[in-house]
Amino acid sequence: MKDFNLDLDLGLTENQAKLDDLGLFDLDFEMDLNGFDLDFEKTTTENRYILPKLFKERVPEYRVKFDNAELLIKEFGQNILNGERVNAVLSGNFIFGDFFEAFVYETETTIDELQISTLSMSEDNIESFSSLIDGGLLDKLDIIISDYWWSHNRANAPYIYEKLDIDDKFQFAVAGTHTKIALMKIGERKIVISGSANLRSSRSVEEIQIETNPDLYDFHHEWQSKILSNYGMIKKAVRASALFDMITKGIDADKAAKQKKAFRG
Repeated sequence: MKDFNLDLDLGLTENQAKLDDLGLFDLDFEMDLNGFDLDFEKTTTENRYILPKLFKERVPEYRVKFDNAELLIKEFGQNILNGERVNAVLSGNFIFGDFFEAFVYETETTIDELQISTLSMSEDNIESFSSLIDGGLLDKLDIIISDYWWSHNRANAPYIYEKLDIDDKFQFAVAGTHTKIALMKIGERKIVISGSANLRSSRSVEEIQIETNPDLYDFHHEWQSKILSNYGMIKKAVRASALFDMITKGIDADKAAKQKKAFRG
C-alpha cells in the first residue's frame, strides 16, 4: 500500500488514493468518489457472489503421466485412499473403465457406491463392472450415458442388463450429457474423479483429477441422482417405508406417468 499521507499531500482524496493504489483507474480525469464505500475490510451487505470453500490444510498432490490404469493404481492407489490429490495425463492406451477394477484389487477395498457419467463405454467396461458386482466388490453401480452413444449402440442394451442388473444393484440412464465424472464412495471416503476421459479408450491423450472432496461429491451426486431418478431405464422394487408411503398417501399423477414410461425391455 502507498502512504496515504503522501497521496493526500498531492491533492488526492483518501478514496482516490485507494483506487490509484489498486491500479484500476487513470486518475487524470475528475471523478467524485464521495458516494462510494471503499473500506474493503468492512462488510455492510451480503454478497451475491460467494467465494469457493478452501481446504484448511493443503493436501499433498501429484502431477503424473501414465500409460495404463494398473500402473497408476500401483503407484498412487494408497495415496488416493489417504485423501491425497492426483492430477494425471493419460496416454491413448489408458482405458479409464479399467481404473475401478485395478483400484479394488490393488488397494484391497470394496466400493460401496459408484456413480458414473460418461459419453461412451465398451463391452470390456461392462465385463469389468460385472466381475466386481459378481465378486461382491461393488455394492451399487449407477451409469449415466449420453443419448449420442445410445443412438448408435442401443442394440447392446440386453447385454448391459444381462451382465450388470444383478440383485437390484444397477441403474442405467440415458440423457443428453457430455460429462465425464465418477463418484466413488468407500466407507466414509467420498472420492471424485473428473476430466476428459470416457470409460473406454479414445486413443487420444486424456486428463483426469482424482481427489477426496465430500462437498464436490455431494454436489455432483445430487444432480446426477436426479437424472437417474427421471431417466433410469430399470424398474426398481419399492420397499419398506417408501412402499408404505405409496399405500397410505397414494401415488400422484407425475409418479404414475413416470412408471408408465419406464423401460419396457
